[in-house]
Amino acid sequence: MDLNKIARTMVSNRRGILAADESIATMSARLEKVGVEPTAETRRVYRELIVTTPELADSISGVILADETFRQRVTDGRTFPDYLSDIGILTGIKVDTGAKPLAGAPNETVTEGLDGLRERVADYVRLGATFAKWRAVITIGDSTPTDRAVHANLHALARYAGLCQEGGLVPIVEPEVLMDGTHSLARCQEVSTAVLRALFEELDLMQVQLDGIVLKPNMVVAGTGSTDQPTVAEVAQATVETLRETVPASVPGIAFLSGGQRPEVATQHLGAMQQLDPLPWELTYSFGRALVGPALETWRGEEKNRGPAQEVLSGLALANAAAR
Repeated sequence: MDLNKIARTMVSNRRGILAADESIATMSARLEKVGVEPTAETRRVYRELIVTTPELADSISGVILADETFRQRVTDGRTFPDYLSDIGILTGIKVDTGAKPLAGAPNETVTEGLDGLRERVADYVRLGATFAKWRAVITIGDSTPTDRAVHANLHALARYAGLCQEGGLVPIVEPEVLMDGTHSLARCQEVSTAVLRALFEELDLMQVQLDGIVLKPNMVVAGTGSTDQPTVAEVAQATVETLRETVPASVPGIAFLSGGQRPEVATQHLGAMQQLDPLPWELTYSFGRALVGPALETWRGEEKNRGPAQEVLSGLALANAAAR
């Protein structure tokens, strides 16, 4: 399957992408928070609960996995990638190794993971991956983001995208401008516009095939600490304006991250964008916490709660598909 066909499949038929790629440390912390002992097996059982949700393929086109889950098996013995393939869902893999402090840039980070990436991509393709994910993190503060941090992160993101395409994976390109802070909607729009403009300059420099990527940006929102919170319509308008200014029409689709928004709010924002003038790209979702958080709260490690937890996940996924 060629890169463009995979990318278009990822954003097709009202479906979205489910991010179940939390690191071992992050997933363990979330399990502990709901009273579940964090072990490799409990992480596997929880991820199996997610992927075996009935009719998941009706609303989810792909699932992003962490390396640990990618190599584990569901109860019937199939690997997670094989199981997902059998039910008509593409398998993705997170390939970055996390955001680390950026030298000379206090309070800013750069995402690492380029070392050995060519070889890891080949291994993941052999094991059943069709797409990958790399998350760059940009913070808004009194003196951030700096040009240094923006360039370092987007250059790495573009190099990752090139290596993925060379190896046969569609790269999800994720430049996340964080919601944390007291910044206004206008400030988020200013930073998001600058980041996306710089991103496509870096992708062009690395000769990345734009019709073989999926962009995963933040929605344009005010900071969580801002006293002036915008309406749903204002968020939709600001986000679409930003995309129109920066994203080439050749990109097949834009899969928004939820960024910590409440599930119902992220869904409302996605739905409102669909009501605006026709856009050249598919607009969909690639949510993690906004989809699986409520399911985890329902499950809490109890087998008797497995069905109800899956119902919660299915309901949220279907709501987002409807919002498209």
